[in-house]
Amino acid sequence: MNLHLFDFDKCYYGKNTSFIAGIDEAGRGPLAGPVVASAVILPSDIIIDGLHDSKRISKKKREHLFEFITKRSLFYSIEAVDNKTIDNINILQATFLAMSKCVLNLKKKADIYLIDGNFKIPSLEIKQEAIVRGDAKSASIAAASILAKVTRDEIMSNYGQKYPQYGFEKHKGYGTKRHCEALLKFGPCPIHRKTFAFVNEVMKVE
Repeated sequence: MNLHLFDFDKCYYGKNTSFIAGIDEAGRGPLAGPVVASAVILPSDIIIDGLHDSKRISKKKREHLFEFITKRSLFYSIEAVDNKTIDNINILQATFLAMSKCVLNLKKKADIYLIDGNFKIPSLEIKQEAIVRGDAKSASIAAASILAKVTRDEIMSNYGQKYPQYGFEKHKGYGTKRHCEALLKFGPCPIHRKTFAFVNEVMKVE
């Protein structure tokens, strides 16, 4: 059990801090599909067996944790920003947009927001802290990473049924060999990120 994740969050609780929100995203790197962010406020005394960075645990375990977190968290929100918006404002700004929507759609304002990564959310005047590799340090961020990844994986699996030639249900839009070969053969589909380098190169040679 990764109790250090919960010990990390406990350091933030105090006289003026009763609610901590963890925020993380899934899908910054893929060539297709949305970027998805989540914000989660957990009870201060909760312990979640098996909770960890979503990338380090199996699909089955992530889905189990997704159900547990959505039932046992105090508040949570999940937001997606589509590939067209990513192309219009770039992936970093699209990530900030998804995160800011999560903050604004939480039904409870947190006393502090712990953001996975190097950057704070620039558009919001909130008390926040950016934590590098936060999904492996903070229980709240790890919980958010689970909700974001499971949600995005489901979105991409549904796209796999709509555009079966690309295999989105397998690689979730990442630039795997199979995905790149399909792109070269069929060209990009409506959910591809046209400004991403490989997709853009494919479009030039069509």
